[in-house]
Amino acid sequence: MPVVNRCAAESCAYNRDQACHALAITVGDARSAQCDTFYDVAFKGGDPASVGHVGACKMAECQHNVNLECQAAGIVVGYQHNEVDCLTYQPA
Repeated sequence: MPVVNRCAAESCAYNRDQACHALAITVGDARSAQCDTFYDVAFKGGDPASVGHVGACKMAECQHNVNLECQAAGIVVGYQHNEVDCLTYQPA
């Protein structure tokens, strides 16, 4: 599973110092390569000893996507159009 190399969504419960600590995130919805795991709350969750990975990607038209699984070596998550998106997404 590809690693989340960096995440700029500092308000996310899984983010500590721009590092994702969800065991696995899901990317994509009907409109964009949005991080579906993004959760804006006041407390922190996830496993602080683990680095986040991409568990599933619903962006079938991304050049890194094979059978709804990300094949990129790693991804970067950040803000695009005021949404938390996978910035590694590239249309096929």
